[in-house]
Amino acid sequence: MKAILHIAAVVLIAATACQPKNSKTDQVDSTRKALEETFKPLAPDTAAMAKYTRVEMITDLGRIELALFGAAPKHRDNFLKLVKSRYYEGMLFHRIIKEFMVQGGDPDSKGAKPGTMLGQGGPGYTLDAEISDTLYHFKGALAAARQGDELNPERKSSGSQFYIVSGKAVTTTDMKDVLRQKAFMKFMQDPENISYQMRYQTAMQSQDRLALQDLQSELEKKVGPMVEKAYQSMPQRVKQIYATWGGSPFLDQDYTIFGFVTKGYDVLEALQTAETGEGDRPVKDIRILSVKVLP
Repeated sequence: MKAILHIAAVVLIAATACQPKNSKTDQVDSTRKALEETFKPLAPDTAAMAKYTRVEMITDLGRIELALFGAAPKHRDNFLKLVKSRYYEGMLFHRIIKEFMVQGGDPDSKGAKPGTMLGQGGPGYTLDAEISDTLYHFKGALAAARQGDELNPERKSSGSQFYIVSGKAVTTTDMKDVLRQKAFMKFMQDPENISYQMRYQTAMQSQDRLALQDLQSELEKKVGPMVEKAYQSMPQRVKQIYATWGGSPFLDQDYTIFGFVTKGYDVLEALQTAETGEGDRPVKDIRILSVKVLP
């Protein structure tokens, strides 16, 4: 089973331009300042998560503490079962994408030789989705990996593979781009809009740019109001956390979140900046040394 986090559709639109030396740092500082002027800095309340079952994960790079949520009881209980059986010990963080997420939990990664492609292993079962519309992919969210919708329409989770969101600060423009993509996908998947699907496929096959531009203009008129409505209905707290704390909002309502990092953000930062090679596998192996339930 290829239980990987599907990211083919994760596209955030960003404008780029020629910049002088050190412009990247200047741009980051400018973006941060603009966000803080728009949104008062706000982070998830990790202290309040102490009431949940907590797990300690020791890695080659240090210690991470996780709180497991009751909103996904099947995923929580399964994770605890695997932890208590020492299932994760010796596994690798086999897939890392900077400013997005770090992924582990593939039993095939134990002792895997350098260059081996990973991400298909598991315990031999999947879990029914427990997707919540009140849990978000803020930086630090712990969620279950799974196959993409085209192979897994029920969005069943891998029995063991998980990911932790690293993400990045999300501007208002970024967030609206995410909502636009979601609205577009929802619109195009609606059977009532099959005529748009057929026009799109025909234009793509014939490489008719003018037809694609006309279709894009029509779709924007349809989708635009949906985007604004979705953005306005989003809780202000969620916008603030994404803008000033960070995360990966495109994954919201598509994957099962079942926990959150409460301590060890320095380790998460070290993980997500690791050098990677083919298949986003770290060049230097990063192991999970031990995992245990905290009292």
